[in-house]
Amino acid sequence: MQSFYPCYPWLKNSVMPNQTNDSKLKSWVQVSSDSDFPIQNLPFGVFKRRETNDAPRVGVAIGEMVLDLGALHAAGQFDGTPLAGKNVFARDCLNDFLALGRGAWSGTRNRVSLLLSEGNPALRDDAKLREKALVSQRDAELLLPIRVGDYSDFYASINHASNVGSMFRDPANPLLPNWKHLPVGYHGRASSIVVSGVDVVRPGGQLKPKEGAPVFAPSQEMDFELEMGFITGQGNKLGSPIPIREVPQHIFGMVLLNDWSARDIQRWEYQPLGPFLAKSFATSISPWVVSLDALEPFRVAGEKQDPPVLPYLQQDGDWHFDIKLEVLLQTAQMSEPMRISNSNARNLYWSIVQMLAHQTSNGCNVGAGDICGTGTISGAAEDSRGCLLELCWHKTKPLQLPSGETRAYLEDGDTVIMRGWCQGEGYRVGFGECRAKVQSAMM
Repeated sequence: MQSFYPCYPWLKNSVMPNQTNDSKLKSWVQVSSDSDFPIQNLPFGVFKRRETNDAPRVGVAIGEMVLDLGALHAAGQFDGTPLAGKNVFARDCLNDFLALGRGAWSGTRNRVSLLLSEGNPALRDDAKLREKALVSQRDAELLLPIRVGDYSDFYASINHASNVGSMFRDPANPLLPNWKHLPVGYHGRASSIVVSGVDVVRPGGQLKPKEGAPVFAPSQEMDFELEMGFITGQGNKLGSPIPIREVPQHIFGMVLLNDWSARDIQRWEYQPLGPFLAKSFATSISPWVVSLDALEPFRVAGEKQDPPVLPYLQQDGDWHFDIKLEVLLQTAQMSEPMRISNSNARNLYWSIVQMLAHQTSNGCNVGAGDICGTGTISGAAEDSRGCLLELCWHKTKPLQLPSGETRAYLEDGDTVIMRGWCQGEGYRVGFGECRAKVQSAMM
C-alpha cells in the first residue's frame, strides 16, 4: 500500500489500512462524541450544495461536514493511486466508483482517513482546498447515493417470519417448509426507491372487503418495515454464480431501508405470486452508505442454523453485524417523535453474504448499484418487532401515543424515522436517518 501515499513521506507510518477503525483515531475536523460520523466511519454519499447550480458530487461524511471527494481529486489528492485519471467522484451517483472494486473502495477510505487524521496538515493547512472540499451538512442536499439497477428484498428474520406465520397461518408451525433451507426473497421495483426526506404517497389498490367484491381505494393498512439494505459493487457475468467465499468482495456497504407496505393490498394480491403493488409504490433508504470496512469491527456470529445449510450457503467466518436499530413515529399532533421499536441487525437468521450467494446461485447477474433488502428485522421481544403489523398484532394491540392518539397502521401526516448505529469504544459508526412523511393518496 506504500504506493498509495507517494506525496507525503511522513505519512508512510501514519494510518495504514488495518488501523482505520482504531478507536484512538481522531480527526482535526471537530466531531462530537455522539456523532454518527467519526473518522472511524467515513460513509459515502452524493450531495449538491444548496442554492447553487453546482453539479452533484460524491462525498464522505465527517462529523457535521461533508468532504467533497470530487474537489480532492481535482486538486491532485488521488494522483499516483489507482483512482488517478478519470474523476469518478464528479458524478451524480456512486456507481462508477463501485464498479472499481474493493481495492479502490478500501484505498479511497484509507486516503481520506489519512487526510482527515489529527496532525496531518495536507488538507488541514491548505485553506483554499479546505474551503472547496469541506461543506457543512446544513448546506448540502443529500441525494439518492446510487443509480439503482435492480432491487431484491429478502425475508431473513426468523422472528418476523414466525410472527407473520403465527398471525395468518399456524401458530404451532409458523414457518413454511423451505424457510430454514434458503433465504426467501422476491424481486422488487428499483424505480420507486427514494432517499430519506422524500415524502411517500399513500398507495391506491384493490382491497377485498370481508363480504362482497373487491374495490379500488386508498390503502387503509399502510405500514413501514425496518430493514437494512446492502449495495453491490463489481458484479458477475450472467450464468456465473458468485461463490460464497467471494461474496464479500462484491458488497460495498449497507444503508437503512424502509420497505413501505400496504398490508390490505398485499393480503388480496399476494396469492399466488407474492408482493407486487403493495410494495412497489415506494422504498426509502438512508443517504449515507456505510462500507463493510467500517463495519468490520462489529461482525458477530448469527443464530445457529438448524438444519445445516447446503454447501453453497456455508460461509467462512461471522457475517452478521451488531447494528442497533430503532424506529420513531411522529404524528401531526405530536411535538416530538416517540420511539416504538428497538431491534438489532444481528437478529437476522440469514446473513447478507448468504443472501447474495443465493441470489446469484442460479447464474443471476448483479451489478454496481444493485441493492438488496434484508426483510423486516424483528427481535424476540415485543418492543423489538420491526413493523406495525407485528407491533400491533394486526390491529388487536394498537399503539398508545402521548398525544392521546392510537395507531394500528399509519395515517396521513405520520412521519417514520429509522436510525441505526454500531457502538464502538468511545465512538459510534452510524447510518444517520431514514425518514419520510406519509402523504394522502392522489385519487
